[in-house]
Amino acid sequence: MEQYEPDRLSPARAAALRRSLTNGRAALTRRSLLRASAGGALATGGALALGGCGIPPAGRTGGGTAAEDRSEEERTVTFSNWTEYMDVDDSGRRHPTLEAFTRRTGVKVTYNEDINDNSEFFGRIQAQLAAGQDTGRDLIVLTDWLAARLIRLGWVQKLDPANLPHAFANLSAQFRSPDWDPGRAYSYPWQGISTVVAYNREALDGIEVRSVSDLLDNPRLKGRVGFLTEMRDTMGMMLLDMGKDPSRFSADDYDAAVARLQKGVDRGQIRRFTGNDYTSDLTRGDLAACLAWAGDIVQLRADNPDVGFVIPESGYITSSDNLLIPNRARHKTNAERLIDHYYEPRQAAELAAFINFVCPVDGVKDELARIDEDAAENPLIIPDRAMQAGSHSFRSLGAKEETACEEKFAKLTGA
Repeated sequence: MEQYEPDRLSPARAAALRRSLTNGRAALTRRSLLRASAGGALATGGALALGGCGIPPAGRTGGGTAAEDRSEEERTVTFSNWTEYMDVDDSGRRHPTLEAFTRRTGVKVTYNEDINDNSEFFGRIQAQLAAGQDTGRDLIVLTDWLAARLIRLGWVQKLDPANLPHAFANLSAQFRSPDWDPGRAYSYPWQGISTVVAYNREALDGIEVRSVSDLLDNPRLKGRVGFLTEMRDTMGMMLLDMGKDPSRFSADDYDAAVARLQKGVDRGQIRRFTGNDYTSDLTRGDLAACLAWAGDIVQLRADNPDVGFVIPESGYITSSDNLLIPNRARHKTNAERLIDHYYEPRQAAELAAFINFVCPVDGVKDELARIDEDAAENPLIIPDRAMQAGSHSFRSLGAKEETACEEKFAKLTGA
């Protein structure tokens, strides 16, 4: 187990956070929106969410063939991303790394922050994808579980390595070959997301927290512990704590982890299961310790130095948001060039300094240090060897298995 207490936000990200506070949006970070929907549709009738729209829940379908690539004659690319997930200048209106891409390539980027929820966005584009129609987007960013679904359905295009020399060379080994896209044939990570154990030092009042077991078993923490409503993160951390591999667990392993967590609920050890709203509870000390998303902890510590985190000896769960090119996208080559742009260390460093998530690009540390030395030394942004060694991924689930796992977890959490 290692314990970290990162110092501060980069100046650019701190300015952005102040703008969010001014606008009353600090509690709704992109992390809360990203994970809020991961289990929701399945937990409330996952098969209906797909089958009810005439779209099968698993297995590759037609989805149309790739469109003619018009990148050469149409020097443009349309990029859909989440809010607060791109560097901006002090005005809050310009995106320096996107402008750098246009200056270098002559390709204009139409950048849209129109993804607010995985399931909601899927609902908006699924009919077009299933019918083999253009969604109006050349590049999209989706969380790994949904990226896996689109790849299974055959609704995204295979990438051309010739257009991705920096991406191929600089992709971190930690993200190089997920089981849902071996060798990254269809996707590249935009950013990584780590699930860790966070704490409020003042609220702990001398209690040591080193593991998920400490959260569940220390009676002095009763009623002051939080777990996440995202099934993959909470159950992945539970499985690791029980000595199981989240990339290889069995149904019996999963059920044992659910039963153990249920005991924590029944005893009142767990205060509640939360989305991103754990941030306010942790800052106030209502939660002494909880499972948390690392990007949030970097932000929280800017205002409260009592907030910190630990990496259990058993490890931690890492997921990713991923860049994909939909079928029928008109500007595939331009989209691939934009992906590759963000795998050059300079651009990757500028992005990492602003958004403070896990950078998936090797060789970025020196570039980031020129912008923000503290960020370059922060293992939540640039994982060191110890962090990388402790990283584990939750394995892909088939449609029936996913529904079963989500239903058991929803029953446990009361969702």
